[in-house]
Amino acid sequence: MRTPSRPSLDGLKRRLDQSRAERGDKPRDGFLRETFVLPRSDARRKAREWFDRWPKQAYWTEIESWFERPGDVIEFTIRRLPAAD
Repeated sequence: MRTPSRPSLDGLKRRLDQSRAERGDKPRDGFLRETFVLPRSDARRKAREWFDRWPKQAYWTEIESWFERPGDVIEFTIRRLPAAD
């Protein structure tokens, strides 16, 4: 009895390459991220807005990274899940 030959994987490879090109450098962890560069008071307001709109307990909202820029400007990235479970 002979073993069947393997099917061509060219179509699968093309679809994977296309999907990866469309996605770009986006992480695959399911979180939505947004980066802001704002004066300190506006940055606090924006972060509060996110936490009020998407509560941490339901959406795992958190400030992923932040640092101070010159002139009392804060750059930060905030992330959340797209939907609450």
